[in-house]
Amino acid sequence: MTSIVPTEFGAAPADVAPAAPATPATPATSADVDDPRIGIKRYGLDGLRELLASLGEPAYRAKQLLRWLYGRGVATYDEMTDLPARLRERLHTAAPLAVPELLQVHHSQDGARKYLLRLADGARIEAVGLPSASSPTHSSDRPSTRLTVCFSTQVGCAMGCAFCATGRLGLTRQLAPGEMADQLLVVADDFGCRVTNAVAMGEGEPLANYDATLAALRLMNAPDGLGIGARHLTISTCGLLPQLRRLTLEPEQFTLAVSLHSAVQATRDMLMPALARYPLDELREALITYAQTSGRRPTLEVVLIDGINDTPEEINALAEYCRGMLVHINLIPLNAGGASDLRPASPQRLREAAHVLSNRGIEATVRRSRGADILGACGQLAAG
Repeated sequence: MTSIVPTEFGAAPADVAPAAPATPATPATSADVDDPRIGIKRYGLDGLRELLASLGEPAYRAKQLLRWLYGRGVATYDEMTDLPARLRERLHTAAPLAVPELLQVHHSQDGARKYLLRLADGARIEAVGLPSASSPTHSSDRPSTRLTVCFSTQVGCAMGCAFCATGRLGLTRQLAPGEMADQLLVVADDFGCRVTNAVAMGEGEPLANYDATLAALRLMNAPDGLGIGARHLTISTCGLLPQLRRLTLEPEQFTLAVSLHSAVQATRDMLMPALARYPLDELREALITYAQTSGRRPTLEVVLIDGINDTPEEINALAEYCRGMLVHINLIPLNAGGASDLRPASPQRLREAAHVLSNRGIEATVRRSRGADILGACGQLAAG
């Protein structure tokens, strides 16, 4: 069945690139999140437990700390009134508490909002808030019933995809688990309601920061954290195979979206040069294994670009690639917004592609990106 709906999320970074792809930066190392200025936000659930154990505190203190940090989103240890003053002082020394500084909020005509944040070490990232279509567009109005946040997992990105503004930045550093979860708190505070869905599809490649991303999702999922159901938390990835295979074995029912963009190897290699070392047939096998093992249907994201991957040959190859697979395909038009020779496929080509896939028994949805007028749609984030 084919449908056309606004985009609440989408894995594919879609937009702005120079004719030649950016040179990927050297990947950041785990030492990036050991910067003392990041403090308590470097830790996931296990890290918080280990920190408190090292301070000689009972196990239940971790639950209290988690609730203050992410359930209530406090900005200082002094606000944690059920923690002993002595412990608060020790935490202030051992793991300072810093929250992101909100620098700018951009409001889209469609209700989306883009946030520019400065982190404790001065790094800047962007996140996007997407209220449900029937929600108010001003925080003074009645809160929305559903709020999705597209959060960043890295500062910049090393993938260098040919249509993505973020990829042109290169990679500055990894984000820590708490720095990811904090983005949701900022958006929730601005909208005046809780976040119901979150997608790791802002700046960065989530699976290139695997451990921290999974730790962040667990902070978001924890009942004493943000309390978001696992199936409402989505990992949007280019498809790094070793990490994708690891994800298949994780116990949580997180949702998976994979940026495919073409089922023709040469076309995909041109659009996504950093993924060229992962053959499409191996990606297909990994996706089949993921669906069989997890019982979850992954989404394949395809940004359609005029004359590149919207031709009949490309769409037929996509249909053949997905034959017999448990997948859903999101077809997304390329977003404008930068110096790029690439042009979006026409609305007619999007509809035709969806029709071809539907006739071949493959579920496909034509997505209309939100936040494009504020450069907040797929592939437009470029905070630097």
